[in-house]
Amino acid sequence: MSQIRPLLDVPRFLTAFVFIVSGCMKLLNPGMLSGMELPFPTVVMTAAAWVEIGCGVLLVLNKQVKNACIPLLVIILGAIILTKVPLIESGFLLFLFEARLDIVMLGLLVLLFYKHPG
Repeated sequence: MSQIRPLLDVPRFLTAFVFIVSGCMKLLNPGMLSGMELPFPTVVMTAAAWVEIGCGVLLVLNKQVKNACIPLLVIILGAIILTKVPLIESGFLLFLFEARLDIVMLGLLVLLFYKHPG
């Protein structure tokens, strides 16, 4: 079990990096996703941004990793459903291309949730 911990450091740091940067961008440019069909889009995006930053920091610090993965899984699934699934109408390959980062992040979060010790 002690050998798997160093193997999970890189995916943990990469996942944290993506979510922290994403959260910061949402805070710095709250209108970037305002065209989405959400109730109170600015409030929802601001809350999601703070959750992404907070959970990303927990991942960097290696604290409560499994618990931090849960809200991030919800956010990434929401991102795929709201922003990528509508692209299927334009073609499945376009959908896969546009969703590639989200799909990788989903996989990394699942890996961290199930394989992280503790």
